[in-house]
Amino acid sequence: MSSPTYSISDTQLYALQHRAAEAKANAYCPYSSFRVGAAFLAVNGDLIAGANVENASYPVGTCAERVALGKAVVDGYRRFEALAVATDVTPPASPCGMCRQLGRREGSLAERYGSIREFCGLEMPVFMFDKDGKYVVKTVGELLPMSFGPEDLKGGGGEGGGGGGGGRGEKKGLEVEQEGGQMEGEVAP
Repeated sequence: MSSPTYSISDTQLYALQHRAAEAKANAYCPYSSFRVGAAFLAVNGDLIAGANVENASYPVGTCAERVALGKAVVDGYRRFEALAVATDVTPPASPCGMCRQLGRREGSLAERYGSIREFCGLEMPVFMFDKDGKYVVKTVGELLPMSFGPEDLKGGGGEGGGGGGGGRGEKKGLEVEQEGGQMEGEVAP
């Protein structure tokens, strides 16, 4: 189940796994009994961890990845090199869709617009550890293909709000081309 480590050293990977597993031990999950721990590796080498926190009103619970990222932001961290997620299941569980969107970053656009998905680059590795410490690794881009981000709200990535200046929604008609078995469409004049 082992996979490549990208630019993360063995020492950093061990520290990530250990910190995520420690956080998992503190999960508050009396309803699902599904413990999750997460740890972000900041660019300065610091580790910031979180665990899932459930609530009797299920939608109010918070995933470990969002707890860790919220904690990191409050402490002033904005850039990360890797994320580890630890669970008690085999194969390992991946971050949920909400956490994936939270962790997505689109280069310098994120720094200009301050979107919540600004914190992690598309090539950042996410290490998902199972109950035995074995892992699968995917990049943020692999976990969240075709994601929605700040450039989708800012007129195609330009300054200011949506609308005007060549942003989405200004073309009429329909042009469709097929690439690699997928259909792609564009509204044409």
